[in-house]
Amino acid sequence: MATQSQRRTLNRRTFLRGIGASIALPMLDAMASSAPKVAASVSPVRMAFVYIPNGVIVEDWTPATDGKDFVLPHILEPLAPHRHKLLVLSGLSQRNAQALGDGGGDHARAAAVFLTGVHPNKTDGSDIRNGISVDQIAAQHIGHHTRYASLELTCEPGKLAGNCDTGYSCAYSNSISWRTETTPNPPEGNPRAVFDRLFGGGSENLDPETREKRKKYRGSILDFVLEDTQSLQKSLGPTDRRKLDEYLYAIRTIEHRIESNEKLAAGEVELDVPESAPKDYAEYARLMFDLQVLAFRTDQTRVSTFMMAHEGSNRAYREVGVTGGHHGISHHQGDTAKISDIRKINRYHMEQFAYFIEKLSATEDGDGTLLDHSMILYGSGIGDGNVHNHNNLPILLAGNAGGIVKSGRHIKYADDTPLNNLYLNMLEHAGVPTEKLGDSTGQLNYLGEV
Repeated sequence: MATQSQRRTLNRRTFLRGIGASIALPMLDAMASSAPKVAASVSPVRMAFVYIPNGVIVEDWTPATDGKDFVLPHILEPLAPHRHKLLVLSGLSQRNAQALGDGGGDHARAAAVFLTGVHPNKTDGSDIRNGISVDQIAAQHIGHHTRYASLELTCEPGKLAGNCDTGYSCAYSNSISWRTETTPNPPEGNPRAVFDRLFGGGSENLDPETREKRKKYRGSILDFVLEDTQSLQKSLGPTDRRKLDEYLYAIRTIEHRIESNEKLAAGEVELDVPESAPKDYAEYARLMFDLQVLAFRTDQTRVSTFMMAHEGSNRAYREVGVTGGHHGISHHQGDTAKISDIRKINRYHMEQFAYFIEKLSATEDGDGTLLDHSMILYGSGIGDGNVHNHNNLPILLAGNAGGIVKSGRHIKYADDTPLNNLYLNMLEHAGVPTEKLGDSTGQLNYLGEV
């Protein structure tokens, strides 16, 4: 066993490398010991924005009381184990998602405005125009610290051209992340493509000789870095070896799940970059959440967006007994059967999000967990799907931003308080102080108060 004097000190940017593979490492004690003492225990703040379409059944979302003693309503019940890490925020709105003279198109506007607070130009042509989204403001300022400035993911890929909502371009409905006023970031919906991006296994980025080796061996990405891994393990202390073993096991588990789903979808046909995703929605969403956890854990990015489905989605959720399309039944007009189905969908989405929060909470990070050092926003650009309103949106914030945010409360703000005010707080906590975003009027009060 290596003695303390023999053990290596590691740079935070250390990678395991092999045949076309490059695996970033999680934070290890050996990295902290090589860093300046002042910064050794300081973890970066991560930001994730999780989007659900078509609004919610408001009565099943909103706690009946304010403050610390609130009871989680039906939709939020899956988050019960992490109630103390949550802020449920009522009264927040996106005024610029309203028609403002542009007629129909509430779904397109809901997604386009959600992270920008800017009223989009109504067009289905090339002259799309929106605002820069909060995730990209953060990415532009802190992205240089990481391998990727941001990740944009989805469970329902869609086109970014053509007419998707009464004269609004599909770009508005299918992306919530905007790099510039005219450039949406297309979200990636293929788990394999995301995995390969994070771990350097994408054959499209390899030279011909390496690509042929990868095809020939068809091994786990961990097999390609085996020599580097074994060398590193010999030089680590017992705590770091445990952390590394757990991390590599997590990678292999995710890789195996992706491979299994590819074989099911492709009928055992091998593809270089399979255009497939799990047929089971829960497995699909959880894979995408797991990939975000790995990205945060290895500090490959500190910013992500994830559309659990595109706005206006008409996906059926047969896994929970809902055979009608989500968008169609969201116009329930008081029909009790349709309301029941929407409640099932709302709860099902929340169960997947609760899985993400559990994973973040269970992942060590510096002097706490990933959840302790993150701000995870979950919500929709529509409040009640039956009426297409954009006020009193369903919004919750999980995580503590390194101790700045004081959670475990339901906070009710004045009606029509700009949601973008919350984003100013989040940017400030991530080290990106910003004076104005969309229709913001200033930071929210009470987030850092008990």
